[in-house]
Amino acid sequence: MKIRRFYGKDMRDVLKQVKDELGGDAVIMSNKKHAEGIEIVAAYDKEPVASLKPASTPTKSPAFKGKTPTLSEIIGDSGPDSLRALLEKQAQQSSPNTQPKAAPAIQSEQKKNSPTPEVATRKSELDDMRQELSSLRNILQFQVAGLLKQDKERRHPLHGYLVSRLQQMGLPSDLAEDVVTYAPANANEREAWLFVLRLLANKLQTRPDDILTHGGVVALMGPTGTGKTTTAAKLAAQAAQRFGADQVAIITLDNYRIAAFEQVATYARIIGCSVKQAQSANELSDLLFQFRNKRLVIIDTAGFGQRDVRLIKQLETLNQSNCATIKKYLVLQANCQYQVLQQSIKVYRQVSLHGCILTKLDECYSLGEAVSAAIEFKLPVCYLTNGQRVPEDIQVADAKFLISSAAKLYKKYGLIHTTENYAQNAVAV
Repeated sequence: MKIRRFYGKDMRDVLKQVKDELGGDAVIMSNKKHAEGIEIVAAYDKEPVASLKPASTPTKSPAFKGKTPTLSEIIGDSGPDSLRALLEKQAQQSSPNTQPKAAPAIQSEQKKNSPTPEVATRKSELDDMRQELSSLRNILQFQVAGLLKQDKERRHPLHGYLVSRLQQMGLPSDLAEDVVTYAPANANEREAWLFVLRLLANKLQTRPDDILTHGGVVALMGPTGTGKTTTAAKLAAQAAQRFGADQVAIITLDNYRIAAFEQVATYARIIGCSVKQAQSANELSDLLFQFRNKRLVIIDTAGFGQRDVRLIKQLETLNQSNCATIKKYLVLQANCQYQVLQQSIKVYRQVSLHGCILTKLDECYSLGEAVSAAIEFKLPVCYLTNGQRVPEDIQVADAKFLISSAAKLYKKYGLIHTTENYAQNAVAV
């Protein structure tokens, strides 16, 4: 048996050298990574038919253990493998001396379950190849998508410009693309932009003054910190101004937050309306029956995270109450990320939502995310809040006002972010 050493820039290049010079019967003894590339030590038991490259100076080969994969197995060629058969025969002859004879069944089972060095090496190489192919595929997909986008922008520059502005305003790419497709092709930049904004306003559903006009039993739901209690106080105060304080009642289900009931009770005392606390579905039903003649009953729920198990229990409590029809409104922070808004709506859709209330508009730097979430889930927007004052800082939702506010915020903050700040950063770099 003779040993040869090969060098190449990568594994494929070295394996090709081995195949060209030694043929498919060669055995890979070892492989090593260097700064310049890959080094492989190969063995063969007969002279190669033809040698296209001068042989490297042979050196002492490293020791190896167990069954070694042949070049034919690595690159997928078929052919005789006499050296491999010889190595297997030697391994079988030496196995009685290295393994105990007391438990042949256990040894057989261990040999069956544990992968051989040959199998482990092949698996490792296959995993590396799969990862490399996956990375190449992702890169190609990214490049192709970029080329398609460039081609589309080149053919329809106004289309690309409008999509870019909507995305900077906070809309996801799919919604922006869908809206822009309806823009008139012969319009100028300003006309097309105004058309797109009007189309967004038409897509956004609203229910103006629904709670104060129709009354009934209303539940305000939502994650922690969205402003449910303050919103309930604003609605109760405005209802008291319209119908009288004796026609309004507040019920709180928040038994978890410290001083939650005291906060609601303080608002109720100032407004002059009734306030109660319910610990269970039965207590809630009893209170709803007690307040059955009220013009408006507002249920203030506890705020939980989307993954909190207590949220499911609270939703079940609202569903179990058969004493009255409860209209459920989702209270959302308008300054949240789009993904957060999506997940909140998905979780609370387990109960039938009548609409939503967007809060904290005064803290927003972008409104496109909240608008997009409401459009995507076809969730009507009923009220908007823009401060902490009770009852002043709440207004009836209007689609045109909301879209124009989103455009103004984009003009005030989005354009600054994408132009001036970019230029300043570029100069600083």
